Amino acid sequence: MYLVGYDIGSSSVKACLVEAESGKMVAQDFFPKVEMPIIAQKQGWAEQEPESWWENLKRAHASVLKSSGVNGKDIRAIGISWQMHGLVLVDKQKKVLRPAIIWCDSRAVPYGERAFESIGRERCLSHLLNSPGNFTAAKLAWVKDQEPHIYAQIDKIMLPGDYIGMRLTGDIVTTVEGLSEGMFWDFKENRLSEDIMHYFGFDPGIIPEIKPTFGVQGAVAADVAQELGLKTGTPVCYRAGDQPNNALSLNVFHPGEVAATAGTSGVVYGVLGQVNYDRLSRVNTFAHVNHTAGQTRLGVLLCINGTGILNSWMKHHLVAQGISYDEMNRRAAAAPIGSNGLSVVPFGNGAERILQNKETGCAIHGINFNIHRQEDLLRAAQEGIVFSFQYGIEIMKEMGMDIRTIRAGHANMFLSPVFRQTLASVSGALIELYDTDGAAGAAKGAGMGAGIYASPAEAFASLEKLAAIEPEHSGRERYREAYERWKNLL
Repeated sequence: MYLVGYDIGSSSVKACLVEAESGKMVAQDFFPKVEMPIIAQKQGWAEQEPESWWENLKRAHASVLKSSGVNGKDIRAIGISWQMHGLVLVDKQKKVLRPAIIWCDSRAVPYGERAFESIGRERCLSHLLNSPGNFTAAKLAWVKDQEPHIYAQIDKIMLPGDYIGMRLTGDIVTTVEGLSEGMFWDFKENRLSEDIMHYFGFDPGIIPEIKPTFGVQGAVAADVAQELGLKTGTPVCYRAGDQPNNALSLNVFHPGEVAATAGTSGVVYGVLGQVNYDRLSRVNTFAHVNHTAGQTRLGVLLCINGTGILNSWMKHHLVAQGISYDEMNRRAAAAPIGSNGLSVVPFGNGAERILQNKETGCAIHGINFNIHRQEDLLRAAQEGIVFSFQYGIEIMKEMGMDIRTIRAGHANMFLSPVFRQTLASVSGALIELYDTDGAAGAAKGAGMGAGIYASPAEAFASLEKLAAIEPEHSGRERYREAYERWKNLL
């Protein structure tokens, strides 16, 4: 008995096959092997053809079945994860009306800003828990204003994962988690946001039927089952956006639990057990995968644009060609805590939400030509990234979150001992590293939705903890001094 998870990214589509009883990954693959193209007809635009997601899903699916030797008819349930905040439009024949406007497209910013002011900042934050921003609702408003001939043909709107669900089952459905990431959900009223729908003039009929995040959301159609080698009627039992799903893949479900990633950009995603929001809108708040009307579980997300990209910049412009990231990490560890008084503010990859959308740029402070060396700068860069995480974590704590453990995949910046030890020591949290990914998480989510697993604890019993990093109490004061010096520079 097997489970399959699909992770629909903007770079590639991954499939992961999990043996249900053991919880172990049997096979995984992704396509294309080069990044999927992003259509950018104008500066700030970013679109993709939804059909390309489907074609690459089929290739990845076929690959995992072939490499594992598993019969697709033994797959009991399907889970879907997707790139958040996208917009897919279809007509009554379920034909896609235009390329999907994806998460990194910024054309809708003015529409969200006007909605924030017109509806009212306090009302938006207290009901949506966010500003309308550049999310799916604002993207739809752009289509309504700029492409009325397209808007007039819309039967249903979808997030990228809803589109994949439609291709599998023929049914168009969504979830509260999905609606919340699009700014369509009113948390105070626990319903579709009348403020957003009325302000933008959207017909509620374009919103798909709402299904629970876990549970049968549709059954694989006969023709699709034949094409994919599945059993007709195989249920789709779980769907969620990539960041909530990443938290699920790390067994993060309860208030105070936190998941983190640190790739090109960095994300800290914590679970909140009460409806709350940041009055300065420096973080985003969405429904977590286990949020229900009777159980408040919100995912508070902070994103740092200048994360691994700073480390990459150092690799390409500071150290000699051929020096690996592992070697950079070793050199950074040769410098003392606080980098001999050197500080790096890492915000050199565009505007940062935690700074209220200011674009400060990256800055290096305190260089002394007589004492500072390459290792000081390498360490200061990693410390600066951690300090930006801690700055956001303090915002999350102001919202009522008690952060004691941070879970992360053993990848990217979390491969650096300096990075993870600094984060543990500055935040005071235990850092736990695991071997998992989003597609595997989606497969486990499908198992929960199908009732194969009775609880998250059962679903993630096989999750392998690779390391646990405790705060370094002997150096705690030096870490805090370095952080306070960094924070004063802001």
